[in-house]
Amino acid sequence: MTANISESGVPQPVDRREDEDEMKTRIADQYTTGLSRHNIEQALIAAGMDLDHLRPTDLGVFEDFHTLGRVATSQLAELASISSHDRVIDAGSGIGGTARFLAHQYACTVTAVDLTDEYCDTARWLNRLVGLDGRITVRQGDVTHLPFADATFDVLMSQHVQMNVADKASLYAEAHRVLVAQGRLAIWDLTAGTPGELQYPLPWADGPDRSYLVSADQLRATIEAAGFRVVAWNDLSEQAAAVMKSSASSPPRPLGLHTFVENFAEKAQNLTRGLSGGRLRVIQAVARVS
Repeated sequence: MTANISESGVPQPVDRREDEDEMKTRIADQYTTGLSRHNIEQALIAAGMDLDHLRPTDLGVFEDFHTLGRVATSQLAELASISSHDRVIDAGSGIGGTARFLAHQYACTVTAVDLTDEYCDTARWLNRLVGLDGRITVRQGDVTHLPFADATFDVLMSQHVQMNVADKASLYAEAHRVLVAQGRLAIWDLTAGTPGELQYPLPWADGPDRSYLVSADQLRATIEAAGFRVVAWNDLSEQAAAVMKSSASSPPRPLGLHTFVENFAEKAQNLTRGLSGGRLRVIQAVARVS
């Protein structure tokens, strides 16, 4: 399945008039299989892991559901200067890989928020398995309507989330609201690149009606309009494409994102094509509340 991208870099065949609640239900349903915990548990056992003695690092090969995985998470955390004193929110947390990495690596407290109940339940289970449930709180919620008071967090991290969010103005307005003065927004996100066709399914969307790509310039403008001052903005598309093309030629590992992501190999292949052809870009950025 393909979608045309206009000269502005925005997919066109998407009906933006659909009911907001219905849209969010469809996005959550896309990630719901009923098998995430079961499949991960069976894969860990098959790999010879002792579930009673798991370490946080044992999960690193499959828990980062975004381009470049743990490498990208580590680099973004370093760029955002995260420390043990920070209160961090991971907005769009999936099964909680970023939250566990931060809680383990930096000994900070993390609140993980995701729209998909199944991912939240799986995250809580994995947090308990590796002994990090005392540092991480998991909340089912909508990133455009965060259930927290103003100025609650020091850092908001979000990786490969805004492509599923049509109302990006509300997404970043909420980020700005829950961050303290001079708080940091740290993102690792895909954007539209040169006009052309994208092949689906992709990791964040089975079809164009669930994808809300904008150009990098449009994304930056939306973030700045929400009251942020961009302090780092890095296009790492070429590096990401090269690594993904190299990884595609390697034999599959017993543990990987295919453990809980349906049709992952096809989705990763289409993502690699999009990045290699320039129709997708990947941006690493940090901005401060101004």
